[in-house]
Amino acid sequence: MGTTGGPAYDAYADWYEGFISGGGDYLRRVHATVADLLGAGEGSCLDICCGTGAHASVPAGLGWTPVGVDLSGGQLRHARGRLPVARGDAVALPVADASLPAAMCVLASTDLPDYPAVLREVARVLRPGGRFVHVGVHPCFVGAFADWGHHPSVVVDERYADRSRSFDSWNTSGVRVRVGAWHLPLADLVNATVAVGLRLVRVVEAGPGGVPDLFGLLALRDR
Repeated sequence: MGTTGGPAYDAYADWYEGFISGGGDYLRRVHATVADLLGAGEGSCLDICCGTGAHASVPAGLGWTPVGVDLSGGQLRHARGRLPVARGDAVALPVADASLPAAMCVLASTDLPDYPAVLREVARVLRPGGRFVHVGVHPCFVGAFADWGHHPSVVVDERYADRSRSFDSWNTSGVRVRVGAWHLPLADLVNATVAVGLRLVRVVEAGPGGVPDLFGLLALRDR
């Protein structure tokens, strides 16, 4: 994870390894969304905030060579068996300028207090023509502001506009009550992607019961 997410996850690294490995249908949907956006390719694909490396199989299955970076030493203990990793901050990636054909950030944007700063790093390390895939919880329907307790009805309240970190969640046994989550509204996420010079190519929504719980985008660095 990034500056805040890394240390926060160290205390829960072993728990998270079991949690994400048992992700079942949700994890399959996450991976399907990543695969749909990333597509086949070759060369290195940087898994930013790779955590335990739970998503490395997706780029590997598409022909890419996954390489991970995360600040959490606890999580990287698990990741090392799945992909080459380096310990580093998502807002200061240990990667040369314009050197990568692909990068992805999966289920990590809410662990970072300044995701636009991460996107600036993405734009820096991608080579011209390089692709970036973001897949995370849906900014409009997943967060402290959203109550999924009566799904398929989801109640969203005025906290949608609150961009601060929160430990509130309708799910009292999940990740967010342990490490918290930073909220980035949908418009902020899309605008930040474009503002760093990436060209937005495609967005997708995915979720059961008609209300999407996942949001993904594909962006390219043109030059």
